[in-house]
Amino acid sequence: MSKPERRLFLEVEQSVSGRSWTPRELSPRNAEAITQKTGLPELLGRVLAARGVMAETAAEFLAPSLRSLMPDPSSLQDMDKAAARIAKAIKEKERIAVIGDYDVDGTTSSTLLLQYLNAVGRSADIHIPDRLKEGYGPNREAISKLRDRGADLLVTVDCGIRSHDPLSHAQELGLEAIIIDHHQADEELPVAVAVVNPNRLDDVSGQGHLAAVGVTFLLVVAVNRELRNAGWYEAEGIEAPDLLNWLDLVALGTVCDVVPLTGLNRAYVTQGLKMMSRRRNVGISALSDTARLSRTPDVHALSFVLGPRLNAAGRLGRSELGIALLSATDRGPASQAAQELEKLNKERQQIELELVEEAVSQAERALGDTASLPVLVVAGKNWHPGVLGLVASRLKERFHRPSIALGLAETGEATGSGRSIPGVDLGASVARAVEGGVLLKGGGHAMAAGMSLKNSDLGALRAFLEDDLRDVAEVAMAEAALEVDGALSAGGATLELIDLLHKAGPYGAGNPQPIFAFPAHRIAYADLAGKDHVRCQLVAGDGARLQAIAFRSVDTALGELLLSERQLPLHVAGRLVANDWGGSRKPQLLIDDVAIPKVR
Repeated sequence: MSKPERRLFLEVEQSVSGRSWTPRELSPRNAEAITQKTGLPELLGRVLAARGVMAETAAEFLAPSLRSLMPDPSSLQDMDKAAARIAKAIKEKERIAVIGDYDVDGTTSSTLLLQYLNAVGRSADIHIPDRLKEGYGPNREAISKLRDRGADLLVTVDCGIRSHDPLSHAQELGLEAIIIDHHQADEELPVAVAVVNPNRLDDVSGQGHLAAVGVTFLLVVAVNRELRNAGWYEAEGIEAPDLLNWLDLVALGTVCDVVPLTGLNRAYVTQGLKMMSRRRNVGISALSDTARLSRTPDVHALSFVLGPRLNAAGRLGRSELGIALLSATDRGPASQAAQELEKLNKERQQIELELVEEAVSQAERALGDTASLPVLVVAGKNWHPGVLGLVASRLKERFHRPSIALGLAETGEATGSGRSIPGVDLGASVARAVEGGVLLKGGGHAMAAGMSLKNSDLGALRAFLEDDLRDVAEVAMAEAALEVDGALSAGGATLELIDLLHKAGPYGAGNPQPIFAFPAHRIAYADLAGKDHVRCQLVAGDGARLQAIAFRSVDTALGELLLSERQLPLHVAGRLVANDWGGSRKPQLLIDDVAIPKVR
């Protein structure tokens, strides 16, 4: 049976970035039902319907609550075991050690657990592995040091699900372990008192979309319940903490780990953003002030302002800074940590800029005059391992295919990161490469993966991935399209519309921000913004104007077109936001793509 012909939006078969534009699919009948049931404007009803929201669940989607969406923590496999063991450690004043990942999810998970323990009069020895020296997750040396410092119980957060050898070492040392993770698990689990992971094969909780910090919050709820039921708070004469105070940490980790903003995650982020706006966390407030974030926190601010600064610590070997910032109780230390993170982020940006330029050059040479490569694999001597994931992400965005960036070390072993496109499971391919002996280590999920291999096996890896991914990548690239929610004119891009669309947020993975096309608009002017952005002004046929910006578009076909074209009208597609820079709030378009209208 032949595939139905794809419907095009504004007849755009191929944009300047190589994509077709298609109308986002929706059920008009369901959109109308949402409008009638909720009394919302028709446009918002269509936006909700296009994201799979049904009329009977629209009200809950628009106002997600923890009360209705929070599962019983006991529904997660091994949660009761984990809660009971941690409660025992609290009661008996055992020494608890925590090993977390060095990204925002791991940092917020570690801080959340630390904050809870502090609130009940206990503490924890936190260790975030040095990305450059120790790599990801628990390792033998770190576990030995924690044990030597008196640790009785080890809790891993956002890591540990595949750390068989290190956790066996912990058992040999007499150190009991609990794993709190969300990454894909193998059939055989590491040795531990409890393994709490909604993505372990025998977990039927249905919470596999949670980030590690979301799972950690459920753990804290379970431990809190365990202590309440045991009458421990009354016996100790202390007040049980208000767990909702830490939802700002949960929102930050959830957004920055790019998990789907559906179900419980929507409630976490919605409520967490409200908590963040109260500025209870001294560290988050200090980081916001250092980054000059003056507006009310939103998903965009977490993703592109706060997240990169926190991630810079782990990327450049200063993982402890994130914990120091987020757990700070005094403004002075918090401000100092925020300033250091700001400096690290600028250093990270410069390193990334240099490596991206070299990586793009390699990719263009590899592609040559064709676009047939199903995957890009670029590598360089001593490329900084902390930014390889960012480099891979930039390549994926620019060339619209799975991309891997590797750093070739003088030791003879290369490490790297990959990013994929919808329809291509890169993590599964990397796992097959490990099984085939092409990679020394590797793992991940559909959209991202990490790996290590011998420098001498670089060619073998390219050949393996090209063969393994060719069929699925060709289909995925051929079907790559920009889904558009509707058409607007510059005059219709009002603050009222932006505020209306905000009701269907928070937007992110699993709940994409609406994309609108602005047909046949001219570019009034365009210039550079920073080192790699292009800002411009769109003008409609009636003279209405709209400010716009295309991030990371310098030296791309999209950026060049915006900078050069002043005569012909262009179709411009992107996401509307309220820009309050400089104290005045104005509509702005974040440009995703541009197309040249067909000549009739």
